[in-house]
Amino acid sequence: MPLILPGNVASALGGGYEVANSCRFNDGDSAYMHKTNGSTGSQTTWTFSCWVKRGALGTQQDIFACLDDTSNYTHLRIKSDDTVELDNISGGSNTARLTTNRKLRDVGAWYNLVWVADTTNGTAGDRIRLYINGTEETSFGTDTQPSSSASLFLNQNKKHTLGRNEYSSGSSYFDGYLAEVCFIDGTALTATSFGEFDEDSPTIWKPKDVSGLTFGTNGFYLDFEDSSNLGNDANGGTDFTEVNLAATDQSTDTPTNNFCTINPLDKSLTGTAATYSEGNLRFSSSGNSSSNNGTRCTFGASNGKWYWEVLNVQNAFLFGIQDADAATRFTSSWTYDLTGTYAVKYDGEKSINATETGSAISTFTDDDILMMAMDLDNQKLYFGKNGTWDNSGDPTSGATGTGSLGDLVSGTTYIPVLSNAHWSQNTIADFNFGSPSFAISSGNADGNGYGNFEYAVPSGYLALCTKNLGSDGG
Repeated sequence: MPLILPGNVASALGGGYEVANSCRFNDGDSAYMHKTNGSTGSQTTWTFSCWVKRGALGTQQDIFACLDDTSNYTHLRIKSDDTVELDNISGGSNTARLTTNRKLRDVGAWYNLVWVADTTNGTAGDRIRLYINGTEETSFGTDTQPSSSASLFLNQNKKHTLGRNEYSSGSSYFDGYLAEVCFIDGTALTATSFGEFDEDSPTIWKPKDVSGLTFGTNGFYLDFEDSSNLGNDANGGTDFTEVNLAATDQSTDTPTNNFCTINPLDKSLTGTAATYSEGNLRFSSSGNSSSNNGTRCTFGASNGKWYWEVLNVQNAFLFGIQDADAATRFTSSWTYDLTGTYAVKYDGEKSINATETGSAISTFTDDDILMMAMDLDNQKLYFGKNGTWDNSGDPTSGATGTGSLGDLVSGTTYIPVLSNAHWSQNTIADFNFGSPSFAISSGNADGNGYGNFEYAVPSGYLALCTKNLGSDGG
């Protein structure tokens, strides 16, 4: 069965409302959006909802904020300890704060966060509330409720930011994906306005169509469906201004179709750590004779046929697949030395099950787009580059395995992997599992209509996303 990290996997299920796009925020680009309201709306009653897929962990990241200065602000953020915090500071004093005990550390899952404020509520404990994936949070490290009818700082005619705040150290840029971002001015809603558990999936929180909600004076709805104007308010209000965001930051990785990405928590390491960016699609490792880095990705499969690409930006050393149960993945300094790894190296050698075969494989260099076709119905693996399959390979040859790298082990779950070199060269590589972070010149989807690839997907092969894993096995 597929290896999918715990979390929201609603996208593996058919039917219901479909979210078409998200926006990819890369903190290294200082990417964010902002707008200034034309007037002050309700400062006592409002609702904010968004779907979040995290990129980087262990850093403070603001999702939505309104700040006048360091003494007056409201923001929703993920703290450096990966807890979620709703915070209101007025005149330098904390007047409202919820800090969860729960940590959001699953980089392979989508979370729905719903933040509700109603300071007019007669029940003091219900004046600010937080829901995560449809369930109200009740366990908090800090629980400071506002006084009755208190004015919070949010929703004034001041600058509001999505993906950063204005005044904290480093500006607390968000890193990851945001989808279905909604602000409701003047109404305190619950999570059921934005998602649902239905009879087909009573334990899985799924998005709902929000277009029929009443958004109020300063309310907005960002669906990210216009790549030329990612800050477009689909509700018809004032658009957000994008900063350091481009058309390639529009993604089809959404809470209703979750795509494979790099998993920065699943890696082998010796020396200086690699870094991960572009929504965990870019692997970067600085050249160092003592630093060897290998990383695995969030999804694997044990059956079916799967296709992906890698853009070798600079000095990619090795890429391929690895047995999900390989016990030595955290201790070996070389990914290709590990039992259960099937891979190709930059110099044309194959590495199969911890043995370098020395067989002639096409070398690859900077700017090559590498292709991988994994046939787990026939236990074959195919490698290609720039539109041509190596060794006259034919991924559609089935059990014949024409030009395949070698026989895989039946019943094993395999995960995409990549590693750097250990000499003094930088390594940068961009995975494309169907929702690329780089521009595609041609555009090719799989047979189910999912994914955006540079080269034609072989017949019968699919993108590694939950729509395909849910309907076609894996």
